[in-house]
Amino acid sequence: MNHWDQFIAPYKQAVNELKIKLKGMRIQFELSNEHSPIEFVTGRVKSIASILDKANQNGIPLDKLETEMQDIAGLRMMCQFVDDIKKVVELLRMRNDFTIVEEKNYISHKKPSGYRSYHVVIEYPVQTISGEKKILAEIQIRTLAMNFWATIEHSLNYKYKGQFPDEIKLRLQRAAEAAFQLDEEMSLIREEIQEAQAFFTKKKEQNKEHEKNK
Repeated sequence: MNHWDQFIAPYKQAVNELKIKLKGMRIQFELSNEHSPIEFVTGRVKSIASILDKANQNGIPLDKLETEMQDIAGLRMMCQFVDDIKKVVELLRMRNDFTIVEEKNYISHKKPSGYRSYHVVIEYPVQTISGEKKILAEIQIRTLAMNFWATIEHSLNYKYKGQFPDEIKLRLQRAAEAAFQLDEEMSLIREEIQEAQAFFTKKKEQNKEHEKNK
């Protein structure tokens, strides 16, 4: 096993453990027949190439990666509505299996590009054969509309290496506002949407039961 494998291992372990724990929150809402503010959870560990690239761009010495790069381990929690994001953040603040070290609200204070998301940086204890190791991980909480925009922007960023042509930059900003307007409109009819989803779920369960009893 080389140095990088050893370095990455606890981050992979953290992502795997946190995915199970955060998905568990969604399951608890479902079991109690409550609306879940969490639509789904994903996670990843940065590739070594991405780590080196970001370290180079931000002037982070390789011996300071553990303390100065917060998103080597990254989780994303998707929500249907903007208000759900607040609920998820409150739930994360209540947990005692990790410590929140920083919060970044890019929803109230969007980035110039139009990017919106809520970032929670945590210190998470990983249990290893050498003892406990605390690592930094970043949890991004966003709506599905925000995530769609961010995914497209991320792809274009690779193509243009951050130097977007003015026309593309303008269109991305417009698209970000359109996505935010979509979230705003959906929030206004939230109750109707949730009632329709509950009705659909109940109908599906009734159909399953009917098929089983045939």
